[in-house]
Amino acid sequence: MVAIIRCTEAERAYLEWQEELFPASGRREWTWTTTRPRELWTKGSHITLVATPDRYGVLQVTRLGQTRRLRQVADLQQKLEVSHITLGQKTGRRHIITSAIEHKAVIEPLLHLQEKGFEVDFLEPGPGGRLSREAVLDKVREDTLLVSLMHVNNETGVIQPVAELARELRETDTFMHVDAAQGYGKVPEDLKAPIDLISISGHKIGAPKGVGALVTRRRGWNKVPLEPIMFGGGQERKLRPGTLPVPLIMGLYEAAKIFQQGRPRWERDAVAMRERLLAALGKTRFQINGDAEHSVPHILNVTFDGLNAEALIVRLKGQAAVATGSACTSASYTPSHVLTAMGLPPEVAANGLRFSWFPGQVADFNPEELAETIAHAQPASS
Repeated sequence: MVAIIRCTEAERAYLEWQEELFPASGRREWTWTTTRPRELWTKGSHITLVATPDRYGVLQVTRLGQTRRLRQVADLQQKLEVSHITLGQKTGRRHIITSAIEHKAVIEPLLHLQEKGFEVDFLEPGPGGRLSREAVLDKVREDTLLVSLMHVNNETGVIQPVAELARELRETDTFMHVDAAQGYGKVPEDLKAPIDLISISGHKIGAPKGVGALVTRRRGWNKVPLEPIMFGGGQERKLRPGTLPVPLIMGLYEAAKIFQQGRPRWERDAVAMRERLLAALGKTRFQINGDAEHSVPHILNVTFDGLNAEALIVRLKGQAAVATGSACTSASYTPSHVLTAMGLPPEVAANGLRFSWFPGQVADFNPEELAETIAHAQPASS
């Protein structure tokens, strides 16, 4: 991609510096302008010209739906208090449904909302880690403001029935939010469903860290009634003030485009790695945590019989970077809240190990060597 950007000398220096940091986002050709009022290109207009096509490109690339009925807010992370509080203030409804296996970025804001008077139901999925559609719909009431569920669980890889629920909830006044950090670009069909709010995280598909998006979908001509909780500018349709991070936005678009083009190969390679890893682990004693029939191919959660997960992580250092939960909770040594909520026995939940891989980054990984190390560490079966 070649982006022609008119900019001042200071802006040129900044953008060239960003290009050095993110060379994969494409080559740039620089032209010049001044900032005099009579100039056609002002600072604001050239930023908008660069940012807007790339932000809408994220929608077009992944085919989330018709772009004329979608709105995207760039550079928003999954601080769900934004949508929950503002929706609640406008509608007067204060009941929220979610699951007990959500990411902490969702759970902790919801716990905070409970302290502010919201009623939140945290549903537990059962041993397979997948919520049933009926369990969610049975909890919906007249005052239910929002159902907020993750698309793909970040610890087990289990896919939740968000598309089915979105179609059911479309006939009600309840809005639906989907945390699509793990599923965006990887399970694209589900996100074509009429979901009101979809949040994504760029680094999960190779974009620079620090950029995400909130996609909102209208119901007919009616917008989701969002209001800002930060003020000070008219950016992002007045929902989130702040200077647009142009290189990050462009990086997100480029990553989405590249991932879509390479998705068939990504899926093939991810499946092949999963099969190879499971075949190698056949020489060990282990159980898979999560519904293998409804899972993405690049995440696997297992517990090895007779082994302490923390000790095993140390033993595997240098062979594989594995974890007992998500990277965001890696500093905590408590049992996984996801596996605990699934009702697994304490010794299983406390010792679950999460393997995840991006196919292009595991060329040198040797699952047979890893399995050999684990097998030697396991005590003899009785």
